Amino acid sequence: MAFVRASSLRFHVQRLPATAGADAPDRPVVVFLHGLVVDNLSSFYCPLALPVARAGHEAVLYDLRGHGRSERPATGYDSRSAVRDLLSLLGALGLGQRPVHLVGNSYGGTLALHAALARPDLVTGLTLLEPPLGGAWVENMLDTLSAAALSLEDSPVPAELLTLRLRKAAHLTSIADDLLNRTSLIDDIAGSRTFTPADYAQLRCPALIVCGEHSELVPGARELAHHAPHGDLRILPGLGHDVLKESSGALREAVLAHLDRAAGAAARPRAGAPPRRGALARKGALVP
Repeated sequence: MAFVRASSLRFHVQRLPATAGADAPDRPVVVFLHGLVVDNLSSFYCPLALPVARAGHEAVLYDLRGHGRSERPATGYDSRSAVRDLLSLLGALGLGQRPVHLVGNSYGGTLALHAALARPDLVTGLTLLEPPLGGAWVENMLDTLSAAALSLEDSPVPAELLTLRLRKAAHLTSIADDLLNRTSLIDDIAGSRTFTPADYAQLRCPALIVCGEHSELVPGARELAHHAPHGDLRILPGLGHDVLKESSGALREAVLAHLDRAAGAAARPRAGAPPRRGALARKGALVP
């Protein structure tokens, strides 16, 4: 476990060196961005981060601002601040000049997409797992978070969980209460800008988008894959939103193959004109 100072905050960071041969200095570092509130870097560790490192890619995991063991300020939970946090953290780790491949789960996928649009010179690949896109998701998420905030306000649940010796559940509940009731997280999400097809068309890096067959986020993922010049949509059969936990084998194979393709593309000089929109998109493809 390590703590790194970035954006004037203390971030909890795990850095996994590439274990399959020497890590080439021009090979993208794989950075993992987790989801909201009760999520943290640990959700990536066994399903993806360790396999990625063993396959020869340096991996960086960190708890987002206010999440897990990172510092929890009262403000700064908007996407712009998240991108600044990411860039500052990479600089603090001495990786500011290395290309990066961002792997984002759920809301972390949204942040990864923001970062790729803001810094196309830095982000050379994307892997987006169940990325929430579009205004409808924002409205639904705000309703869910607001209801959770009300249920947690002055709630005896954390103390009761400790009484039952359920320390991990009590800790996560306490973090959720702090984030929802004592920070600007809900207001910051409410003020977030939604993506447009024009945004997707600006993406110049390969983007793998993975969704469960029964996920409500599939329509937004299809739109992204259609408009992104290098979009590749994979829909995992029989699954819902949580593909990271429910489909580790198929997901791991898809992600590792995409990382190799994206690393190869990043190493090649780019042509002057981008490929036709959606040329690489696999709309509705099923991974067995």
